[in-house]
Amino acid sequence: MTGALIAAVPLNRRTLATLVKSIDVPHYDPATVRPGIVHLGLGGFHRAHMARYTHDLMEIDAAAHAYGILGVGLLPGDRRMTEALRPQDALYTLVEREGTDETVTVIGALAGVIFAGETSAVVLDAIDDPAVRIVSLTVTEHGYCLDPATKLLDPDHPLVQADLAVPTQPRSAIGVIVEALRRRRAAGHKPFTPLSCDNIQHNGDVLRDAALALARLRDADLADWIAQEVSFPSTMVDRITPVSTDEDIAALARDHGIRDAWPVFCEPFKQWVIEDRFPAGRPAWERVGAQFVADVAPYEFMKLRLLNASHLAVSGLGRLAGYVTIDECMADPRIAAVMSALMDRETGPTLLPVPGIDLAAYKRTLVQRFANPAIRDTVDRVNTDAPLNVLVDPIRDRLKQDANVDFLALALAAWLRRVRGEDEHGRPILVRHPMAELLQKAARAGGSDPRPLLAIRSLFGELGTDERLLGPVGAWLGLLDSVGIEATLDEASRRAA
Repeated sequence: MTGALIAAVPLNRRTLATLVKSIDVPHYDPATVRPGIVHLGLGGFHRAHMARYTHDLMEIDAAAHAYGILGVGLLPGDRRMTEALRPQDALYTLVEREGTDETVTVIGALAGVIFAGETSAVVLDAIDDPAVRIVSLTVTEHGYCLDPATKLLDPDHPLVQADLAVPTQPRSAIGVIVEALRRRRAAGHKPFTPLSCDNIQHNGDVLRDAALALARLRDADLADWIAQEVSFPSTMVDRITPVSTDEDIAALARDHGIRDAWPVFCEPFKQWVIEDRFPAGRPAWERVGAQFVADVAPYEFMKLRLLNASHLAVSGLGRLAGYVTIDECMADPRIAAVMSALMDRETGPTLLPVPGIDLAAYKRTLVQRFANPAIRDTVDRVNTDAPLNVLVDPIRDRLKQDANVDFLALALAAWLRRVRGEDEHGRPILVRHPMAELLQKAARAGGSDPRPLLAIRSLFGELGTDERLLGPVGAWLGLLDSVGIEATLDEASRRAA
């Protein structure tokens, strides 16, 4: 296709019929989509994942049009979301890329967008509608206001304190869910189903515990009602979705003739495993590839231990080596070998049996997905988004079995070295973390000694005094400091052979 010959048109309902034939547009009328889901934290991943499944279902099932998604931006910086999508009638373009191939689809599953970065009143009013049967969220682990050590709600968190001070005007995602449930109860309406789509182990249980803890701080009767009446199914979600760049947006206009202010670019692969507990009803997502199960834990473990732990290991080492994207990291055979050894020898053996999954094939697929040059997923995005627990949890499990943690220790050493905030040549590394200042101070104080960092109990708990971890992490950290990342990768690849 010769992009220069295509005149870019603004994306909205009126222009759908004018788009080039290579673009897949909704075969249903997006104007018929009605709100049935409110999603907190509308970002690229949700629009590549849950919204894509919902769009696909709408293509074949008119009943799904009652499950349109109201996307909500909770943070002040989310104003851009509404400014981009409202003029587009909440339509956006999803581009799925693999190698030189790409598939372009206009997604019509959004019933609207809401900016709640200044007040939550508008989103609470939307959830009051009994037609809304699901409130889903992708707000990352930080959005749950958890104590890093206990993984339970932190009552001293500034957002929790604000929600308790003015509970009818919540600022946190957990506060919105609790207040919306209180309003449902007061109105005599059935509760909606809160649905976590975040990369958190047992995400439904984590959401439930946080909501109940906040409710108990407000009203014990409300907490009891939520415990008895509200279902919090867990999910496992998977699709690599990098942040869209200005270059991506320009290429979409040039090559496909769409002027879209907030498109999404992702890999072709997607997976969604969901516990089937929706008392208020749900879309028939299983018709378009979602898998409903009684217990999501085995699939969740598989993804967190194999994909997420590998992602953080690869991105940490890659950042120290000066790579910008994950596919560049995977083009380095040493990093690819470390990833395979990590999965085969350390994280893979911690898994529960996974019904219907060929684990060897799954691991091969992960290597291929990470190496996809069309995705251009950055190491900085992964280092920012991936919770440290994807390494800490398997380390803890391996040590309980008195098993080797050599490659997990390497991944953790790379993480510890990165949070110093500069590479071995003195070039700055931006560290985005709620505890960034403390991390950098401890990392620089410790140097090659991991003890000051591992002593942060809210992150590492009892592991900070376990010599079975301190030894290998210290050895890798010392190697990084004494001979540098290149020689360290050489040594790691020798051990992986």
